[in-house]
Amino acid sequence: MLGPALSIVAGVALLLVQERLPGALRSVVAPLAVALVGGALWSLAVTWSGTFTFPSPGDTARGLAELVRSQRLWGDIIASLFRVSWGFSLAAGIGIPLGLVAGWNTRTFTALNPVIQGLRPISPIAWIPIAILWFGIGDGAGIFLIFLSAFFPITVGTMAAVRNISLVHQRSAQNFGLRGLELFRRVVLPASMPQIITSLRIALGVAWLVIVAAEMVGMDSGLGYLINDARNAGSRYDLVVATMIVIGLIGIVLDFLVRQLERFDEVRWGYVKR
Repeated sequence: MLGPALSIVAGVALLLVQERLPGALRSVVAPLAVALVGGALWSLAVTWSGTFTFPSPGDTARGLAELVRSQRLWGDIIASLFRVSWGFSLAAGIGIPLGLVAGWNTRTFTALNPVIQGLRPISPIAWIPIAILWFGIGDGAGIFLIFLSAFFPITVGTMAAVRNISLVHQRSAQNFGLRGLELFRRVVLPASMPQIITSLRIALGVAWLVIVAAEMVGMDSGLGYLINDARNAGSRYDLVVATMIVIGLIGIVLDFLVRQLERFDEVRWGYVKR
């Protein structure tokens, strides 16, 4: 009981002093404080409930160390990242141009929007039987599911970004003689990029969620498969929770990588410094 109590005290203390720290250090200290408090509450909940099934933070840490030593974890991480990177890249490569065209051209928008809005609510998980039927159990099915899960958020977000551009900006550019593709390149695309990047972040989060769920039921490798395998192998919930933490950490890294697009001068204007 002393360890969790000290963790809570340390976490609260870090939260109290974080406002006095430099901005770069504050961005590390605040999440660390929340993690300490959360881990301590997790440990206390396991102790008070008297459960022998759900692992404590210590059990989870030992399970994670076991996965790292077995070297299986790295292969499953690579398998999941491979599927997500290909599916997400295809979705962005098709969805962004399609969304730009549909958002800019009213006739194209009128033709495509009902189809997109009709397919978008269908959960990518519902496509798993069809994906396995078409591509079998393997990378092809995973890439297809990731493509579906990322394509619609990217396309809809891009269309909305273009259609929400202020008419004042467009008319001002036209007053300076910009027309057609030149107007699109110099005004429409830069003005829509901040919202497109936000759509990419949302789509990548959905894609990472979907691939884990798909691997649990329809594939023979990846982090989702590792969770399912650990549950079936004697209910190793320490390995299950350890893998869940790995999934969350990778999700943070992926979101951080996409956010680096915000640093480009062409889109930096669209983000407010706080």
